[in-house]
Amino acid sequence: MPSPIYYQIPSTTLPPPSPPIHPLLRLELRDLSSPGAQRFLSTPNCGTLLSTCVSSVISHLYTRTCAVPPTRSVTLILRSMPGVAYTTGTDLDADHKEIHFSTDYIAGISEARIEAEICGVVCHEMVHCFQWDARGTAPGGLIEGVADWVRLRCRYVPPHWKREADGEWDAGYQHTGYFLEYLEGRFGEGSVRRVNEKLKGEDYEEERFWEGLFGEGVGRLWEEYGKSMTEESGKDCKERA
Repeated sequence: MPSPIYYQIPSTTLPPPSPPIHPLLRLELRDLSSPGAQRFLSTPNCGTLLSTCVSSVISHLYTRTCAVPPTRSVTLILRSMPGVAYTTGTDLDADHKEIHFSTDYIAGISEARIEAEICGVVCHEMVHCFQWDARGTAPGGLIEGVADWVRLRCRYVPPHWKREADGEWDAGYQHTGYFLEYLEGRFGEGSVRRVNEKLKGEDYEEERFWEGLFGEGVGRLWEEYGKSMTEESGKDCKERA
């Protein structure tokens, strides 16, 4: 296998996040000649993508008084693999993160969606580098939902996403992300930030966790979310009649 190629990601000219976070950011290309790698490098914002995503994640999940996980570096690795992307700690320690992003997937993105989809995927994965997880006890669906909520807030919404209240609240991804957006609207700006902050220092216990935040269990909150969608749908039907 040829040696990987490393690029240092330059810093952006954006204002510093709140609180200021400056991890070392790297880009690793396993095969520079692959169509997916070429498409990534041809996107207008590839040089500032990682630092922009760090700033976006921190601004949505933290204030200056909130402790941020001690992530010291993030390496975006573009390589051929099944699926889309995933985030992991390095062999060195968990404070150094790797985001693995499939060049096969990138090669298949439509021309109209290429920039937004790359930004959306990297934004989602960057959340995993800087979010709390109740010392590993939080539901996976909540962890993925927070990541897609940040992606939603950054306006990197794919056309196939839709709001739905069937199934379980913690099905994850946009399913849970839109539920978190409902909570943000109902209980006020910063509600999802409070969810993330509460996942910092204690193990996750569902009843105590949600009632402590919002005064109701998550099952009841999910029911109310479904009712709000039904009422909204009925209102839209009347307006179109």
